[in-house]
Amino acid sequence: MNTAADSKHVSIVNAKKSDQAETKTIYSVQNFNLWYGNNQALYDVQMDIPANKVTAIIGPSGCGKSTFIKALNRMVELVPSVRMNGSIYYDGKDIFRPKYKVEDLRTRVGMVFQNPNPFPKSIYENVVYGPKTHGIKNKKVLNEIAKKSLKGAALWDEVKDRLQENAFGLSGGQQQRLCIARCLAIEPDVILMDEPTSALDPISTSKIEELVQTLKKDYSIAIVTHNMQQAARISDKTAFFLNGEVVEYNITDKLFSYPDDKRTEDYITGRFG
Repeated sequence: MNTAADSKHVSIVNAKKSDQAETKTIYSVQNFNLWYGNNQALYDVQMDIPANKVTAIIGPSGCGKSTFIKALNRMVELVPSVRMNGSIYYDGKDIFRPKYKVEDLRTRVGMVFQNPNPFPKSIYENVVYGPKTHGIKNKKVLNEIAKKSLKGAALWDEVKDRLQENAFGLSGGQQQRLCIARCLAIEPDVILMDEPTSALDPISTSKIEELVQTLKKDYSIAIVTHNMQQAARISDKTAFFLNGEVVEYNITDKLFSYPDDKRTEDYITGRFG
């Protein structure tokens, strides 16, 4: 007789097969290694990140999560001592090949950081900053971009009458959603999030999580989180990093319910980390 657990396991396996068959890959990471000076931070990372899904990256502090996500848009190169080998393909193109323009990559791949970082400008100027730097000057077009982006970040109704106020007057959760709106304004394909709710209260965290679920219809999202419950709630796939290695990478339900590696089980059950 099949138990409920058996049935759940079968459904997870079937979901995995369906996911693999139907999902387009937006990033393909192959044999990727990274060093800060003489200290190796990432070891032979291999994983495909699906399009229009939420991919969570979990693991203890110092395991390489943030380093990895910053490699996806080459922000990690801003560290002077960094060196890398291996490949990261974005939309089928190696982002580290000599003629690949990092500016083009960062136009298509937006980033939201751990702490809200609005510019010391008005709410409106924060949102339209990216489009302006890309040469858009028409006021009507900028107004449309601002409204669309703030609506996309579920912030428009809260700020539509305060657009000329300083962004620092917003709450922490509103500032983080403003940063998401600023990201959306450049019309990226991918949104990278590095611990986007770790500095927020539970209510603001819930709003960001709801927003992530809405955004994945139009964007591919990779999110670093220390909160395993958050990963379980919002992600479609989860990668468990440990000491710079990808220990396990699978659909989220499978990884949390039936991990293949004992180290994954130990981490998600709180035995370490």
